Amino acid sequence: MRRTAAILIALAIGALSPLPARAEAPYPNRPIRIVVPFGPGGFADIVARLMAQKLAERTGAQVVVENRPGAGGIIAATSVISAPPDGYTLFVFSSGIALSKSLLKSMPFDPETAFAPISIMAQFDLLLLVKADSPLHTLKDALDAARADPSKFDVGTINPGSTQNVTGELLRSASGIAMTIVPHRTSAEVLTSLLRGDTEIGIESYAALKSAIDAGQVRALASSGSRRSPQQPDVPTLRESGIDAAVDGWNSLVAPAGTPRDVIAFLNSHVRAIIGEADFKRRMIELGGEPVTGSPEELDARLKSDVAMWAGVVKKAGLQPN
Repeated sequence: MRRTAAILIALAIGALSPLPARAEAPYPNRPIRIVVPFGPGGFADIVARLMAQKLAERTGAQVVVENRPGAGGIIAATSVISAPPDGYTLFVFSSGIALSKSLLKSMPFDPETAFAPISIMAQFDLLLLVKADSPLHTLKDALDAARADPSKFDVGTINPGSTQNVTGELLRSASGIAMTIVPHRTSAEVLTSLLRGDTEIGIESYAALKSAIDAGQVRALASSGSRRSPQQPDVPTLRESGIDAAVDGWNSLVAPAGTPRDVIAFLNSHVRAIIGEADFKRRMIELGGEPVTGSPEELDARLKSDVAMWAGVVKKAGLQPN
């Protein structure tokens, strides 16, 4: 009896004593991975790396960026969707993926439901570029040259499904000229093909080819946005150049669907604070982008609106899903 009582007392004391912490520490307590569906050096990559650095400083967690270009972002997106929805795998979701729903006959996921929105990060336009010594000085010059011999007029962009690539497709459709759109894996490859003369026009963001633009290696004929680029105010838009189209790209941060709401709220609060910082804003503007943020609900509404809008644009342009 005495032995049994002693055991019961010991158990009772043990139950009242502090136990070793078994519950997982508060989020984040291990490295966070941000997957970028493009190669290094582009606008989305630069934004992701700046965001990763700032998130690491604010949260104390290691934040790493993983580039997975190819297949219009499908490969990268699929890898994120298959990851545990715990906030440790994030994705840079671009407007190009919203386009893909209209451009692809089938996708392995629905971009409107496969992710948990966190926040939009930046908006940007694209530049239609030629090498410095090109005889083309306006978009009309370029289209006249393309019309004279479409088989010898190539347009370089990054991978299919990207905002850059779709802008090329829209240019081809709106002009009615059977120019060839040549996709590349990285922005650096787009620049190389342009400088080498393999392509007549390159379509990229100011951020991706900033060094070459600022150095005068390449120059812009037109910008894709609904208004002129702040970094290239003398460059006319597509509409000002006679092409009835406008492409305003954007990048956002998302997580796999099912990620806990408190984790999403935690990340959203930090992302919004980072985008509000003066040095982050200044860097985005220097790169030709516009820092933008908002709630997960606002990003979700933007995505759905863009999917619907691009479906109409693609139909009007007569582009056939691949």
